[in-house]
Amino acid sequence: MKEKKRPQFRRMDDAVKLDNCMAAGDIEEFIQQNRQLAERIDAYRSLSETEKHWKCRREFILRNLSDYQDPQLDTLLALSMVWANNVFLGCRYSQELLDKVREMADGIVVEDAPVFKTRDEIIKQQQRR
Repeated sequence: MKEKKRPQFRRMDDAVKLDNCMAAGDIEEFIQQNRQLAERIDAYRSLSETEKHWKCRREFILRNLSDYQDPQLDTLLALSMVWANNVFLGCRYSQELLDKVREMADGIVVEDAPVFKTRDEIIKQQQRR
């Protein structure tokens, strides 16, 4: 299997433009105007990721890219997976980590996000009946 070449994000002007766009809240417009950056980010999409999941995770990455330039990009990618796994799959992590990724994701709208209940919540609900 051919290894993907890792994109480099050394230009801070991309991050500055990104911050300005995020203030306006129009991620799609930013992507259209910055195709090279979008293509570099798209290299991190997982083969098993649905379009809905990727769109949200890509927004998470783009919103936080200015805070995680190389060599910290791997940390940002890991945090984006933690956030996506929690939102879409119900994976559980430490409260400190969840607080961090939720703060980083502030403002990202996930339409029709699944709702997960823990085993304890289900048992408690059944006992009330």
